[in-house]
Amino acid sequence: MTNEGQQRATAPAGKDVTSATTAMAPTATHPRPLPAIGTCASITRTITEVEVRAFAEITGDTNELHIDPEQARRTRFGRPIAHGILTAGLISAVIGTKLPGFGAIYLGQTLKFLRPVYLNDTITATAAVIAVRPEKRIFTLRTECVNQRGEVVIEGEATVMDEDPA
Repeated sequence: MTNEGQQRATAPAGKDVTSATTAMAPTATHPRPLPAIGTCASITRTITEVEVRAFAEITGDTNELHIDPEQARRTRFGRPIAHGILTAGLISAVIGTKLPGFGAIYLGQTLKFLRPVYLNDTITATAAVIAVRPEKRIFTLRTECVNQRGEVVIEGEATVMDEDPA
């Protein structure tokens, strides 16, 4: 236990939705239990040129490093790379669809971009519960994105509130 009833632990990464400890019990106003410390969820997706171009179109981030192979060839990366925030968006997908899923309110996120994501890299985004504040239905997640070679490309922490619309 730490301040304000917050429970904290180091959670294993890279597992699908599992529970390392007992989940917080449901209440009359919140029928869905909070995830337990150690609960993990992941999604895997291949980042394609089509997705990178769509992201550039939607956001207006048309930096040639992402969409022009000739220009990208002259950079340290030698070829186009995906937008960092496009890759980080996979973390949002985990939170919004799996942990906790419907009713998630994304309160904050820190990110460290450690390696580039190249077109056609397959990325697994994982979130693991490392702290829970049951009185506010808020929990902290360790987040990371790993490529098909097992290299961590993004790491960080997210803070999420479970609205529990059930």
